[in-house]
Amino acid sequence: MARNRLLYLTANDWVLITAKAKRLTFRLGEEIIREGSVGDTLYVVRRGSASVELTGTGSRTVVAELEVEDICGDMAFIEKTTATASVIAKEDCVEVDAIRASALSQLFEAFPGLAYRFYRSLAVVLARRLKETSMQLARVKTSAKLKGP
Repeated sequence: MARNRLLYLTANDWVLITAKAKRLTFRLGEEIIREGSVGDTLYVVRRGSASVELTGTGSRTVVAELEVEDICGDMAFIEKTTATASVIAKEDCVEVDAIRASALSQLFEAFPGLAYRFYRSLAVVLARRLKETSMQLARVKTSAKLKGP
């Protein structure tokens, strides 16, 4: 089940958004988003799966898995800054809809209800991620205490 999807958007909202989106295809191992790149685009996974990965000292850590209908690129999109993680295609054919911030802004001006539903959905995604991260951090701290110094 997609956990990072924009659940308050209606079928009509998706028709409007999809009309402004560009469909992109990625192959296994290709970067959909490169960590550190400037982000003004939101991505919706339409086919396949991808992983969200952080670069460490010579290695990558998978922090999330994305499925169909999941979104990514949202943090850089909201903050108008650089991506904090890479998103990597995990199948031979991963399709995403890429929606630029400028295109969404035009839609939001024309359809204020769409803007409300979009940002409400995005708030739920971000709240869920924060909750999951907090729970993971609590587990790590508990595990470290059990192991001792």
